[in-house]
Amino acid sequence: MKRNLAVNTIFTDIGGVLLTNGWDRGCRRKAIDVFNLDAEEIEERHHLTFDTYEVGKITQEEYLDRVIFYKRRSFNRNQFRQFMYNQSEPYPQMLTLLSRLKKKYRFKLAVVSNEGRELAEYRIRQFKLDELADFFIVSSFVHFRKPDADIFRIALDTAQVSPRQVIYIEDRPMFVQVAETLGLRGLRHIDYETTRERLAGFGFK
Repeated sequence: MKRNLAVNTIFTDIGGVLLTNGWDRGCRRKAIDVFNLDAEEIEERHHLTFDTYEVGKITQEEYLDRVIFYKRRSFNRNQFRQFMYNQSEPYPQMLTLLSRLKKKYRFKLAVVSNEGRELAEYRIRQFKLDELADFFIVSSFVHFRKPDADIFRIALDTAQVSPRQVIYIEDRPMFVQVAETLGLRGLRHIDYETTRERLAGFGFK
């Protein structure tokens, strides 16, 4: 298929596409086991406050105060924080694919992601995402989080492109659907091979 020349920008999520999720249910379950925490209590506290952290209204320290260190623990903050960070792993094939295609086709690449500031900054730095992406529209940076459509509007304004010039790679179906309501071309990420084939269908081979 001939590449659609109107497409000159790719937006991508981080967690589930470029890297593992930073602090999802699986990661918290591991923490509950490792640190011998009360699962029901921790999950309730997490859900009551995590959106506030992801949208940049509280710091990671405040999140930990509310969710973990509201009582005396046998471990310290640094130990728990390092455990959180250690849950992040790269998806090398996806990172290599987007890096190669970006060099070949010279499109703009932006991250559009829901993440708390400290965790996002660690992941960007640790996995050198700043060498791949041209800019970052992260929920804690811009104070909007998916599925709020305004986070995509901010990304479009920052990139200075129209929605039809953008392919959006995302693993969560709802977020793809929200982006498509604005006119972006959604690409639901399931695995490396599927995304590679879909991008080839758009002309990026």
